[in-house]
Amino acid sequence: MGFRIESPIWLLLLLLPAVYFTYAWWKNHKHYTREHTFIFTIRVIAVSLLIIAMAMPTLLLPIKEEQILFVVDRSASTDGTEQQSTEFLVQALSEKKKHQAVGLYSFDEKFQTQVPLSLGTKDVPEFNGSENKSLTNIAESIQLASNLANQQKATRIVLLTDGLENSGSVSDQLSRMTGSHVEIDTYLLNRPQSDDVAVTSFETPPLAFEGEQQQLIVQVESTKAVTGELILSQNDQFLSKQQVQIEPGNNTFTLRHASTGEGLLKYQVQLNITGDALLENNQLTSVTMVESAPKLLVVSSDKLPSPIPTYIDQDVVKTDEISASELPFDLSNYLGYDAIIFDNVPGYQVGEAKMTVIEQAVKNFGVGFMMVGGDNSYGLGGYFKTPIEKLLPVEMEVKGKQQLPSLGLIIVMDRSGSMSGNKFELAKEAAARSVELLREDDTLGFIAFDDKPWEIIEAKTLTNKEKALEKILSVSVGGGTEIYPGLDLAYDRLSDLKLQRKHIILLTDGQSATQNEYEELITEGLANNITLSTVAIGQDSDRNLLEQLAQFGTGRFYDVMDESTIPAILSRETVMISRTYIEDNPFYPTISGDPAWTSLFEEGVPQFNAYIATTAKQTSTVIAESTKEDPVIAEWMYGLGRTIAYTSDSTGAWSGDFARFNQWGNFWNTAVSRLLPSYSEVPFDIRKSEDGSYTVSDSSGQSSFLDIVAVNEAGEEIDSLSEPIAPGKSRVSFEADPGLIFLRISNEQDSMYQAGISIPYSEEYKIQPPNKGLLQDISNRTGGQVVTTAVQAMRDIDFESSESKSIQLWLVLVAMLLFFVDITLRRFGWGMLSRLPQGLKREKPESLATQHDTNVSQLLKGKKKR
Repeated sequence: MGFRIESPIWLLLLLLPAVYFTYAWWKNHKHYTREHTFIFTIRVIAVSLLIIAMAMPTLLLPIKEEQILFVVDRSASTDGTEQQSTEFLVQALSEKKKHQAVGLYSFDEKFQTQVPLSLGTKDVPEFNGSENKSLTNIAESIQLASNLANQQKATRIVLLTDGLENSGSVSDQLSRMTGSHVEIDTYLLNRPQSDDVAVTSFETPPLAFEGEQQQLIVQVESTKAVTGELILSQNDQFLSKQQVQIEPGNNTFTLRHASTGEGLLKYQVQLNITGDALLENNQLTSVTMVESAPKLLVVSSDKLPSPIPTYIDQDVVKTDEISASELPFDLSNYLGYDAIIFDNVPGYQVGEAKMTVIEQAVKNFGVGFMMVGGDNSYGLGGYFKTPIEKLLPVEMEVKGKQQLPSLGLIIVMDRSGSMSGNKFELAKEAAARSVELLREDDTLGFIAFDDKPWEIIEAKTLTNKEKALEKILSVSVGGGTEIYPGLDLAYDRLSDLKLQRKHIILLTDGQSATQNEYEELITEGLANNITLSTVAIGQDSDRNLLEQLAQFGTGRFYDVMDESTIPAILSRETVMISRTYIEDNPFYPTISGDPAWTSLFEEGVPQFNAYIATTAKQTSTVIAESTKEDPVIAEWMYGLGRTIAYTSDSTGAWSGDFARFNQWGNFWNTAVSRLLPSYSEVPFDIRKSEDGSYTVSDSSGQSSFLDIVAVNEAGEEIDSLSEPIAPGKSRVSFEADPGLIFLRISNEQDSMYQAGISIPYSEEYKIQPPNKGLLQDISNRTGGQVVTTAVQAMRDIDFESSESKSIQLWLVLVAMLLFFVDITLRRFGWGMLSRLPQGLKREKPESLATQHDTNVSQLLKGKKKR
């Protein structure tokens, strides 16, 4: 037995009478007779009892009765465990003691009472079925079971389950039960072993273009090796059937399909397996929004057309081909395309102005970009430090610089007055880039000329790049044009140097004032291993002379009309003489990365002949890698656009056996598919939350309110709850069977959007082991046990339960009785108690009269004394 105060705050009122009675006792207790002390004590007790009664006191009376509630999981994941759970319950009831009340309950998505809680429970009935076994809500079952029990009695819940919850949160429910004195035992239901194959994932592109070849990725999990049939359908129309060999564990299959039609397309994949344990997990649905056919721009060199358009399915992708010199300058011309491919295009034919526009199209507007290798591409194309290098997943620099030949380079640049303006600044910027490409032990010289040569940097080992850059960028224009003296000085400085490669680059926009014997000078230079390339800038340059000089010097001649191409030209020249970019040893690449790529090489990896050496950027994904760990195929996202680097060629000369491989065409179509924009212009974004609801938001910020309607495939509107959570953002939840649900989303501006949501089969049908960890956690947090026998479940409960009985009324009655005694004593005096026995006898009238007279006399005497 115990005593408890429910509202102890009222006990503070005891302070007031305590002070009053203490003061009264201190002042008057010396004059109190025995009678006064008795009455004072009665008053103190009565007032105290009334105040204690206000605090709602209760007595705790022990209760011997215990409550044991058996809660059995009947969801789909426990199919086949009915006999196990029944045997457990029968044995438990056979161990039941007289003071134990037992109730039997079942649950899946909903909680059901099979046998109410009673001391007389003896038998296990056949459990009633449920309408929906596709969900397991352990949290709700625990909550409802604990609510059915008398909270004042010792209670145990015995939970029979596999622990695979997929609705609600047990952890949250256990937190709410802290302090409830309800312990939970758990008993593991082991589903009988059976062979099963399940389609665990089916992914299709969220957005595709009409006719685009899509990669449909199917994930299959199996408990055994088996052969099956994979059937693909679109909008309930059969598309293809494929025999697949499934191994134990996870399997990935990639299906390829070119979409037809526009709008929302429903894809369904179904797996047919003979003797499969569960059919519910053998199919999944996915949705793809298909837009009009995409447009591709293939850019080729001015000299050779590209073969890439012949590899692309023209019925799927609208392809335009132009030469590099025909590339437009305006951004709007590029935004008409969904992807751009540069096929062995040298940078000097493009120019930095156009490169900058292309970079913006990729970064901010989602246009895809791919560079294809060749002897005019990547580093050999002069793309070092250009906007194109910035957007690609690879850098033009290569590893192993220490193995490259020793180099001497002298740049001879025209600084006459005609070079003033942007072209001179670009020429200096080009020279600076060339310096950055050199190694610290290379030899650099820089000669600027007008009517005479100015040796800005003496030809010697490059020890300080920063100082060299400062000198080059500080050169100004002025004077006439005399080419020969500057060129002669350059040959003179290089002739005696002991280097493996010696090269001169001559840039000018004019004509020399005098005629000189260039051929003799260049011929002597060739004897000393010195080569010469020339760059003619603008209409006024002496093209014939410069082209002859390059021809005599066994170098290259560049005729520049677009000044922005000058940096690419000098970069190209520098890398061509400073490095070996072409790796021409046949090799078999290593394949990894996205299944869209790796599925191309499931039948084997062909041999490649050559590629351009580059270095993969840190965050890029390398799909194919050479034996020297150089990227052959790499990709990454640059802003909104995806870019791909393919460092071998498109003609077959470098790509070797790959060009004769049966997946050669699929490779190019896959590349185009990867390049196509993956974002949608529709402002509404739909994301699934962990609780199964969907959050719909207007990413454009133009909506305040969203109206959302859910419709099933039969065209029937289904019950849904749409809850605004922010301006232009709502949460929508609904219950639907596996399949496809359409959402119609509109705002106050009458903008409307349709989206398809694939509802997969319940997790109940997945291949997964029981969650033993959850059962252990439930028992640990509630003071229960993980039991293995029914006898353990029927053990006595350690918690001593008790029943609360309020004594408030009794205290009030006692207090009222004491007040009555107090009033009586004060009214009739203490002597009444001694005369009370004789008061029952009838008194004589004389004695009453005498008594009356006596009393009157006493009053008169008292008055006289006053």
